Amino acid sequence: MAQTQKIIIDTDPGQDDAVAILLALASPELEVVGITAVAGNVPLALTEKNALKICELAGKPDIKVYSGAVRPLIRDLVTAEHVHGKTGLDGPDLPEPTMTLQDQHAVDFIIETLMNEPAGSITLCPLGPLTNIALALVREPKIAPRIRQIVLMGGGFFEGGNITPTAEFNIYVDPHAADVVFRSGVPIVMMPLDVTHKALTTKKRVDAFRAMGTKVGTATAALLDFFERFDVAKYGSDGGPLHDPCVIAYLIKPELFTGRDCNVVVETSSELTMGMTVVDWWGVTDRPKNAKVMRDIDHDGFFALLTERLATL
Repeated sequence: MAQTQKIIIDTDPGQDDAVAILLALASPELEVVGITAVAGNVPLALTEKNALKICELAGKPDIKVYSGAVRPLIRDLVTAEHVHGKTGLDGPDLPEPTMTLQDQHAVDFIIETLMNEPAGSITLCPLGPLTNIALALVREPKIAPRIRQIVLMGGGFFEGGNITPTAEFNIYVDPHAADVVFRSGVPIVMMPLDVTHKALTTKKRVDAFRAMGTKVGTATAALLDFFERFDVAKYGSDGGPLHDPCVIAYLIKPELFTGRDCNVVVETSSELTMGMTVVDWWGVTDRPKNAKVMRDIDHDGFFALLTERLATL
């Protein structure tokens, strides 16, 4: 078997974040070195607690969870309770966590881990706004060449945005952080709405989680039932897009996704298009390619992987 990939999951749980974390914890190919929480879908006090709840749900209370940035670099925090509910994990009734947060700040943990582990051995997996990652890169620029890759959920181009007409939520919440990350020189794989909107939680797919009859299966079905109601109403689709698990699925089975290397620049000055990811898909500029932008997904293969893995928890 291939060597396990060491990853740090940076997250603002969120129902789809929860499923991504469960997928990572259920996958022997991945070693979750730590989970770092950031403000995003809901405020930090909830995202840090939600990360603990998910580790306990997965039966992995030994995972280290670190609390990070309480707000974006420059702009005020925008949250998404209208999508995720007031807790961020509305749907199942998950118990209060008995696990506790690590004392170290998430940004210090990210820097220390990257400086101490062999160069090129750690992949960062941001599932929310990029505040923690940007703070780490600014505070210790020496980490940039040591990061194996950053595989992130964020942005959109052909699909437009989901929080404004042009911006996807994670990038919009902290566009300045996203700008730092996309200009960092670190290899980036981007999972935009163009991909995630093709990974829909149809009734049959959600029922497959429920049919597991396990604590994880039942909770996952409840999370997805709650989460999808917003997108079904908005897009008129058969289910809600499962954004964040695409990041983890890519690390396990990259062949599920197709895309191309492009230049991506984040808009930080226009209020109209703030947080837009301008993807040079057709190569019309001579700006250097800085991200592998995914556009298509084998959605049946993706859900088969999810159900197969989550059934093992």
